[in-house]
Amino acid sequence: MTVFPDADTSGELGSAGPARASADLAADQAASLARIIESSLHRRLDRPLSVSLMSGGRSNLTYRLSAGGEHWVMRRPPLGHVLETAHDMHREYRVMRALAPTAVPVPGTVCYIDDRSVLGAEFYVMDLVDGMVYRTAEEMAVLSPEQAKALGYAFIDCLADLHMVDYATAGLADFGRPDGYLERQVRRWTRQLAASHSRDIAGFDQLGARLAACIPPTAQASIVHGDFRLDNAIVDRADPSRILAILDWEMATLGDPLSDLGLFYLYWEGWGGLDNPIAATPAEIPGYPSWSSLAERYASRTGTRLSDFDWYESFAIFKFAVICEGIYFRHVRGLAVGEGFDKIGAMVPELVQRGNAALRR
Repeated sequence: MTVFPDADTSGELGSAGPARASADLAADQAASLARIIESSLHRRLDRPLSVSLMSGGRSNLTYRLSAGGEHWVMRRPPLGHVLETAHDMHREYRVMRALAPTAVPVPGTVCYIDDRSVLGAEFYVMDLVDGMVYRTAEEMAVLSPEQAKALGYAFIDCLADLHMVDYATAGLADFGRPDGYLERQVRRWTRQLAASHSRDIAGFDQLGARLAACIPPTAQASIVHGDFRLDNAIVDRADPSRILAILDWEMATLGDPLSDLGLFYLYWEGWGGLDNPIAATPAEIPGYPSWSSLAERYASRTGTRLSDFDWYESFAIFKFAVICEGIYFRHVRGLAVGEGFDKIGAMVPELVQRGNAALRR
């Protein structure tokens, strides 16, 4: 889950500077990468391969690859010691490859390489998708009300289409363990909260305990994206009603689809009104659909009842608050270098209040 630029939410957070400086590919590595792409495409490249780092730090490293007029993206884990499950390149590659024939828009995949002798880590290559990513309020406000509405509807339709994919038919029957998914999630984030404890926040522990005490039954399992946020979508510049690709599949698994919808609620409306350095709140931008209209559309498209949805709203807030508290924990110890980390910590008490309030509804 990419919560903040260069923030690894499951490991140690550090400065982007040193990692970026050492993340450049040597000439022999670029040459090896060119040969791998040629082998995967079954043809020679017209021009020498150029490689440039697009994003890095402690998050997955993302490179732009170019050869003449052709462009690709290469992803590999961050440098240094990381949790193996936190940056599983094969999971990202596998789920995108499996979803390619479905209605869910994903980048085309070129190859996955687990030979660590090439770059020192596993990696995969996918097509570069040219489009617009809407993250800031200024970017979102450029759209007309009609375009903003169309974008919101197209985005929620992508989530609905993902949840309606027959994961067994797609070859993903072993991609996760949907039974007991919510119970494991609550335990995981409760443990993360305990591991990040540096200050007392009223109601935080109680929120985790309350969620654990009333976990709803999962009506139907599906592929779960795990971070379905607007800035993880590439949108057609000319037609905002067209989502060209959904990105950031590193948290994908099999589980309860309403956990995805809960995070959608949080990112679309639930974190509104906070001094938020991560991304804008679409529901606060004129012209964008309300959360309630998007929830209605999702329910109609998937045939899902949202009668117990308060729990999922609360859990999404709890999970995100735990992540923010972990970032704050590392920030106050000098392990998180950069702007905005203090604001992330300041969000947590209000998020906890909102999470508890959602369960009382």
